[in-house]
Amino acid sequence: MKRGVTVLACVSALAVAGYFAMAKWGIQHESREFFDAARHRPINVDVAVRKDYEMKANAGLWRLPVAIISNGNTVKNTEYSFLANVFAARGYLVASVQQDLPTDPPLVTKVGMPYVGRLDVYKKGEANILCVLDEMKKRHPNADYDHLTLVGHSNGGDTAMYFAQQHPNLVTQVVTLDNLRVPFVIRDKLKILSFRSDDPEFKTDPGVLPAHVDDKSRIDIIKTEFQHTWMSDRGPYTARERIQATLDKYLGGESTSQLAPADTDNLIVTNGAAALP
Repeated sequence: MKRGVTVLACVSALAVAGYFAMAKWGIQHESREFFDAARHRPINVDVAVRKDYEMKANAGLWRLPVAIISNGNTVKNTEYSFLANVFAARGYLVASVQQDLPTDPPLVTKVGMPYVGRLDVYKKGEANILCVLDEMKKRHPNADYDHLTLVGHSNGGDTAMYFAQQHPNLVTQVVTLDNLRVPFVIRDKLKILSFRSDDPEFKTDPGVLPAHVDDKSRIDIIKTEFQHTWMSDRGPYTARERIQATLDKYLGGESTSQLAPADTDNLIVTNGAAALP
């Protein structure tokens, strides 16, 4: 979306500093384990919420929007606090779901099969999310479970996109960090923000990204110079800072071309895709 304006890098630094402050005194993280009796499967979840917004919700003065974060392969659900804190600071109830267990079969690639043979993995993730939602409704009844934001990194991003595909009545927003297999869901009322890596070892499958994104689209694609594996708490501070600042401005209603903290003289904006160094 081509609305480029100058953004000072110091704004990003201030925003990120604010998140660290909120994580100290305003955002509560709690580890929980749910159990899906139908599948005999435990599901570990890190729940994050800003205390003052939770109090407002309990008093009937606020309805917590809900964000579900799905982890990438071999990354723990607790390693996305840099994302969870941005959502929680904005008043969201955030559930970071551990999608895989040590006892699960290894993630494999089968060329020629749908989603390179990973359909069952995404169905498992879908079932995990549905179970988590059912449990969250019992514990946090004052949240909005009808307009979900699905978030995910790598395989978790594919899980998020697959869930949005299967539950169009529940999902209004998807944020992915380098999902590689499941094509973007093109739907009028669905908003998508996607951060893309510049990593030769992780290539996006053909057909995942839309062939064309115009000014009327609700899809924002951020091209970065980051490695695929940087898009978690394991990544360097600079990468996490840029992603946090971009996500925060996006949640505030600004287009990606307005929010990338980059040298605006060299900002690349084509068909709704902004370059984020």
